[in-house]
Amino acid sequence: MQNSPRRTFVLPLLVLAVVVAGIAGGVSIAQRRAARPAPAVRPAAVAKPAPATPTGQIVRIPPHSTFLAALAPFHLNAALARQLVAVARPVYNLARVQAGHRLDLVRSLSGAPEALSYQVDSGHTLWLRAPAAGAVGTTASWTAAMEAIPFVTKLVGVAGTVESSLFQAVEQAGEHDQLAVELANIFGWDLDFYTDTRPGDVFRVLVEKRYRRGRFAGYGQIVAAEYVNAGHPYEALRFHDRHGFLTYYEPNGNPMKREFLRSPLKFDARVSSQFSYHRWQPILKYYRPHLGTDFAAPTGTPVQALGAGVVIQAGWYGEDGKMVRLRHPNGYETVYLHLSRILVHVGERVGQGQRIGLVGMTGLATGPNLHFGIERYGKYMNFETLRQSLPPGRPVAPGLRAQFAAVRSRYLPMLDRLHPQVSAVVAAPAPGNR
Repeated sequence: MQNSPRRTFVLPLLVLAVVVAGIAGGVSIAQRRAARPAPAVRPAAVAKPAPATPTGQIVRIPPHSTFLAALAPFHLNAALARQLVAVARPVYNLARVQAGHRLDLVRSLSGAPEALSYQVDSGHTLWLRAPAAGAVGTTASWTAAMEAIPFVTKLVGVAGTVESSLFQAVEQAGEHDQLAVELANIFGWDLDFYTDTRPGDVFRVLVEKRYRRGRFAGYGQIVAAEYVNAGHPYEALRFHDRHGFLTYYEPNGNPMKREFLRSPLKFDARVSSQFSYHRWQPILKYYRPHLGTDFAAPTGTPVQALGAGVVIQAGWYGEDGKMVRLRHPNGYETVYLHLSRILVHVGERVGQGQRIGLVGMTGLATGPNLHFGIERYGKYMNFETLRQSLPPGRPVAPGLRAQFAAVRSRYLPMLDRLHPQVSAVVAAPAPGNR
């Protein structure tokens, strides 16, 4: 019984020791945990600011609009708009803007206009640029420059068959009307594309085609061409004469160009009345001489000068209506009657093929037509007969014969390989006499 109290006293002491040791151990663990370095925290990713880039606006010139009116969507200061017109004037007159052409405005991030461009044509852009940042000056410091649009030029072969007209054949071959016009200009001294074309005629042409950003942007020069009319071939080669002027020659070196064209009109006309000394006049109701050729054509059809010369008459002349008379070298004169409009004046010097008036039915005429006459030293001639043997121009100069032969050897075989319904790139362009 004596030992019991001692055991009772010892047990509480042991418990107390264990608790104290546990507390001491707990403090030690907490201290150790507190002493450990905290795990590293990765900073959140910070996005890089986007580079500052200007913004752009594009508008198309509306029909019947002016440059200043077309600027309205840009909300430019009126004084700045007028200043742009003045800055551009030495380079390009913005009063001549055309409907459908582009205006591009470039602004800085702050919204200030930095540059304005106008699409002048398929090959040129007018740029108006603001002064550089920090430069001293106002809108007077803007600059204007005409810049050529870079093109990729390819030499392309095109061929087609005529069913009704050269225009139809060119269009059917996948090309544009301008190509037909250029072909008519080249062969216009030998062929009248109103009356000479026949179903089954074939054309072949090597022409430079320009591309911008992969899209067709217009024709360059025709390098070589052939037109087979009723089985008879006419061929033309591009060559530069001794003065550097572009000329087209036959393979034998004779020029395609003649002293006179074969027709005072280009397309869509027919001979409605021929040269005659005894012709019934349907309005006056009696026979009298008809010393010229009548071409039936719609009112407004352009009339071209048959050859280079000087205007010696231009105005209204009684039953002839509105009339133009030209004097040419070697005693020739040509007359153009019944015009609806005259585009030249007395004393003016005109070039071959220049537009001098428009077809009409003024004066003594039963319908829209052009009465054309030609005389030499005061005597009227039958143009239908004369144009079968028009006087030629100068052939290739003797010193350039070797260069011309090289051009002929290069391009004629390429023409021969073209067939209707074929249009393909045949070679890189070869500028000049190569």
